Amino acid sequence: MRVFVTGATGFVGSAVVRELINAGHSVLGLARSDASAAALLAVGAEVHRGDIEDTESLVRGAAVADGVIHTGFNHDFSKFKENCENDRRAIQALGSALTGSDRPLIVTSGTGLLGGPHLATEADDVPASAAIPRVATEEAVASVAARGVRVAVVRLPPSVHGDGDHGFVPMLIDIARRSGLSAYIGEGTNHWAAVHRLDAAKVFRLALEHATASARYHAVGEEGIPFRSIAEVIGRRLGIPVVGKSAEEAAAHFGWFQHFAAMDSRASSQWTRETLGWQPVQQGLIADLDRPAYFPVEEEARRGAGE
Repeated sequence: MRVFVTGATGFVGSAVVRELINAGHSVLGLARSDASAAALLAVGAEVHRGDIEDTESLVRGAAVADGVIHTGFNHDFSKFKENCENDRRAIQALGSALTGSDRPLIVTSGTGLLGGPHLATEADDVPASAAIPRVATEEAVASVAARGVRVAVVRLPPSVHGDGDHGFVPMLIDIARRSGLSAYIGEGTNHWAAVHRLDAAKVFRLALEHATASARYHAVGEEGIPFRSIAEVIGRRLGIPVVGKSAEEAAAHFGWFQHFAAMDSRASSQWTRETLGWQPVQQGLIADLDRPAYFPVEEEARRGAGE
């Protein structure tokens, strides 16, 4: 199958590209820059020049593909709502190129939209709330599905981890490094579901190959890691105190990240595992986090000290 992949050189998308190629598919990857184009060519993918905000380029890429995997998203939180609406437009554009065919479209969403503290499942609908801009993604999916496109969703958990991670966990590490404290809120008993990027990539590939229209898949390797456990590894690795913060104190400590630090997001992937025959095999979040790769500054200092 020739697969058009957006976000093809991103943290998740690059793993998806390799997973597809290793499984015998050919990949047409969206590339905005020369560096991205070179990275795609280096792993054996074809290059389609364009941008996720250039809907015409998305339509052209989807038009020549047997299926589409959309992992591209602008994670600049300073304009989060705008980026969510751009994602809506991107999904609608991709869907327009696939309307009238049986070619699959796989779209990336998140389990964090489903709230807590209940264990979220694939059957759960995202809330219809303007206060949560990211729901634009699954609203766009419903709109595209209504036009007859065979579209499915892969929901990722709050932590997608592994080498090259630049998501929520590295943000926590940066906050802890700058403040001199590794903090959690209250007792730290809220949870983050998690998955290794290589395990997540397999869900995207299996979803593409076996997708049922309007299906929702959860690429979740671990249902919920206590936030305090994450903070404790960070504190030990950085050699700084691990402390609990009240909600009021957390606002000052975490800033805009407080919402995510307080998130209680547990999610199941039982249906996904049973339906796709998927089983995560990579190490879990705590073991993965407890490595020098997540703390390069400290590791370099340790080596410089001759330890």
